[in-house]
Amino acid sequence: MEHKDTFSRYAIFQVGTHQYQGIEGKTVSIQKIEGEAGDKVEFKEVLLRKTAEDAVEIGRPFVKGSVLVASIVKQMKGPKLIVYHFRRRKKSRIKNGHRQQMTIIRVESF
Repeated sequence: MEHKDTFSRYAIFQVGTHQYQGIEGKTVSIQKIEGEAGDKVEFKEVLLRKTAEDAVEIGRPFVKGSVLVASIVKQMKGPKLIVYHFRRRKKSRIKNGHRQQMTIIRVESF
């Protein structure tokens, strides 16, 4: 039995120190970048690009001449994370919350 769960066209791109998979028409949640909703953004750090079932371009470290174009959907905060520090026998308990800033983008072309 063959499972066909893979996409025929996608790209792996880098934003800062994180890497994401971009599929045309799909949205991706990435770390916060500057811009307003509706702005076009270009990512030149494309690590891998698959354009057909048997056509894969692998960069060393980036694919030359490849640019991923996306538009910003919205700027938002991620889910709340609880940071709890506890030191036994010291009556020391510190509880903090944190919400990471993130940007939702829609991949248009690569």
